[in-house]
Amino acid sequence: MAGLVTVLLLGIGAQWLAWRIRLPSILLLLLFGFLAGSVTGVLEPDNLLGPLLFPVVSISVALILFEGGLSLRLHEVRQVGRVVRNLVTLGALITWAGCVLSARWVLGLDWKTAWLLGAVLIVSGPTVVLPLLRYVRPIGHTGPLLKWEAILIDPVGAMLAVLVYEAIAVAGEHGLTAVVAGVVLKTLFVGGAIGLVGAVVAVILLQRFWVPDYLETAVVFAIVVAAFAASNYVQDESGLLAVTVLGVALANQSRVRIGKVVEFKENLRVLLIACLFIVLAARVSPDDLTQVGLKGVLFVAVLVLLVRPVSVFLCTIRSGLSWQERAFLAWVAPRGIVAAAVASIFTLHLEERGLPAADLVPATFLTIVGTVAVYGLTAGPVARRLGLAHPDPQGVLLIGAHPLAREIGAMLQHEGYRVLLVDTNWEHVAAARMAGLRATYLNILSEQALYELELGGIGRLLAVTPNHEVNSLANVHFSDIFERSEQYQLAAGSTDDTPRKKVAHALLGRTLFRSDATYYSLAGRLAAGATIKKTTLTEAFDYNAFRDRYGESAVPLFVIPSAGKLTVVTARDAPEPQPGQTLISLVDSNGTQDDDV
Repeated sequence: MAGLVTVLLLGIGAQWLAWRIRLPSILLLLLFGFLAGSVTGVLEPDNLLGPLLFPVVSISVALILFEGGLSLRLHEVRQVGRVVRNLVTLGALITWAGCVLSARWVLGLDWKTAWLLGAVLIVSGPTVVLPLLRYVRPIGHTGPLLKWEAILIDPVGAMLAVLVYEAIAVAGEHGLTAVVAGVVLKTLFVGGAIGLVGAVVAVILLQRFWVPDYLETAVVFAIVVAAFAASNYVQDESGLLAVTVLGVALANQSRVRIGKVVEFKENLRVLLIACLFIVLAARVSPDDLTQVGLKGVLFVAVLVLLVRPVSVFLCTIRSGLSWQERAFLAWVAPRGIVAAAVASIFTLHLEERGLPAADLVPATFLTIVGTVAVYGLTAGPVARRLGLAHPDPQGVLLIGAHPLAREIGAMLQHEGYRVLLVDTNWEHVAAARMAGLRATYLNILSEQALYELELGGIGRLLAVTPNHEVNSLANVHFSDIFERSEQYQLAAGSTDDTPRKKVAHALLGRTLFRSDATYYSLAGRLAAGATIKKTTLTEAFDYNAFRDRYGESAVPLFVIPSAGKLTVVTARDAPEPQPGQTLISLVDSNGTQDDDV
């Protein structure tokens, strides 16, 4: 009991601390695991779980890959499919060869261990790439490319590791070519077929209402685990391919809704990653890592500075990507939990056969720590340096493109902020585009909105439609993209606050501007001649003087405290702009929109 509780507390605590100090969580997870394991002896995973250790690790990795598969949309691969195909085929072979040669000549490993280590380190992993992309928010094709590569490369790496293991285990016993060909064909066929069958079974059960709502998530995850186990039973290590195919198939079908599954799997992923890294890191002795020493640092440097750039350069020839996108792709290839789990599992298999494998796990963990540290700490600055991301994005996603939204968007864009308007009214969208604003004709509550909108440089959502329920649902729909503190919506137009009609508080964004600033009140005043005005406050004309001139009818909208920053005024936070700051407000005066006072 104490051991299990310790794993959970350390895992969640490490992720919370990483969020607070803005570091990649995997670094603290590994550190906490090392300290709790061989350093202090608080955790002994082999004694804690016994023979259940690697089955639990394997199923957890399968669920993580299934979660990654659910995030893949086929419409993305139409734009970047050729590059993705190159990265997971030619790129995988180049990475494998580079890792093998580096492991042999830099780390001094024997050829068999070097071949297996190279196969293990092909994977990058969604557990580290997806949080990194969410933090950086790169623009262009780099985000979809890295996401697809991270998820698809894991089963490829696992399959290649199986091939190498089989070659090592049967060397001299059977024809190597026949063994390799048989393993590849069986893995592809068995994993793909069982994954598709699992997806079909899940869709049929949900479509025919054979499963009650409260059991949907449990049934789908039971199918995932069953598909993983069945696939591995028929062909070793084909289960990762099966669950990836199952996830992609479910994500891209339109017969049933899987919103509950998607929501639960994201929460489950956090727990699994936290616990897995703590448990696996606790099995590694710091002495094992120090034995690698400076050679290990040089090994990681070769992977980061030579192997990855060469692989990306060759895979993106004539791809149409800009040199900035190619450079960023070349700089992001962290290794994650799948590499750690696969290395740990094959080390156990090799030790059971009496084959040398002592250096496999330390080299893998050193690579994980090194690549995550390098990419995690530098990916953001590199993306910003290349013009592919914005630090502390201040842009605004406006839900609605009606005249009020267009006036707000025009003012913010004039002040240098990135603005995107979304509406289902084509006339509103066309008018916004004619006014020089970026506008998209799209249902903001559709699944496509989460993946098709280009949100680079945008850090907050303002729901300003006339429909209070739509505004609330938009905030819920984008809760995984924007922080709750950066989600806003206009006050409800209805005064009916009866429990039957009132929207639940948990579904609401922060109330914009003032409690009486509804869509109809603001739009009506705008139509009557009010303007959205910019006022630069001074010592002679401060906020009190502004209120004296324009009265209580003036509605403060935004405050620009310093260059590049934007503060959204809310009903609960009355503005107190200071001299030198800029106030954007709705006033009934006839002053010009950009007049500074």
